[in-house]
Amino acid sequence: VQLQASGGGLVQAGGSLRLSCAASGFTLDDYAIGWFRQAPGKEREGVSCMGCRDGGGTRYADFVKGRFTISRDNARNTVYLQMNRLKPEDTAVYYCAAGGYGFVLESYNYWGQGTLVTVSS
Repeated sequence: VQLQASGGGLVQAGGSLRLSCAASGFTLDDYAIGWFRQAPGKEREGVSCMGCRDGGGTRYADFVKGRFTISRDNARNTVYLQMNRLKPEDTAVYYCAAGGYGFVLESYNYWGQGTLVTVSS
């Protein structure tokens, strides 16, 4: 069972990136999927999740609403995080995780290795 996050990089403020989270060894569609991030010196925090709430659906942290979009490609067994209008404060290592609930970190069973996003001003 493995999650592989990719797509991070250096981008100017206002730019866009799309992160990918590819799963192997299990079917992502069977699990809640979350994106989290951890900035230097800060705790890991929830960014967005899919299928992670009672009755399914998606959730976004207030600080990314209207800018980030989570989606899933079942054929590719991959979840994406489209990030638009990036801000310097979005700089962090982004992680994908599977099997949890909402933004409760301890509830997620599987974690990817993280991908670094750096937004320059």
